[in-house]
Amino acid sequence: MSTPKARTLAVVEEFLASHDLSHEVADERTFMVTLPGSAKLETHCALVIGDHSLGINAFVIRKPDENVAQVHEWLLRKNANMYSVAFAINEIGDIYLVGRLSHAAVSERELDKVIGSVLQYCDAAFNPLLEIGFATAIRREWAWRLSRGESLANLKAFEHLISE
Repeated sequence: MSTPKARTLAVVEEFLASHDLSHEVADERTFMVTLPGSAKLETHCALVIGDHSLGINAFVIRKPDENVAQVHEWLLRKNANMYSVAFAINEIGDIYLVGRLSHAAVSERELDKVIGSVLQYCDAAFNPLLEIGFATAIRREWAWRLSRGESLANLKAFEHLISE
C-alpha cells in the first residue's frame, strides 16, 4: 500500500514528465519548475512534498522600492478572487505566490490547474506591481538607456510612466 506522500510524489513526477516544463529535482521531495511567461519571462516555482500536503511557492518580485502599502493593498485585493494560491510576502518583503494542496487533492488535472494559475497570476501581476513599486527606478532606467542609445524594447510596457 502506498502512502499519501508516495502517491503525491508519483503524480508530480508523472505530471512533470508529461508536460514540457523545465524542471530540476532539488531533493527527494522538492521540484524546481521554471514556467515561461510573457510579461514575466520566467517564473520559478517550487513544488515541495510535505508530510500532509504539497506546497507551491513561486517568486513574483523582490520587495518594492516605493509605495509598499499600495502594493500590499493591490495584492490583498487580488487574493480575494484567486484559485488555490495567494500572494504573500516573506520576512524581507519579497513577494511570492504560495499555496497548499492536501495529498488527497493532488492529481494531474489539479496540478495542471494550479500550475496554470501560478503562471497566469505571476504574468498578469508583474507589470502592475512594477509600475506601483518601482516607477522611479523604471524612469531612471529609461533615462539612462536613452542617454546611452540602449534599447528600450523591454521597457515599452512602461512608456506611459515616462510622460507622467
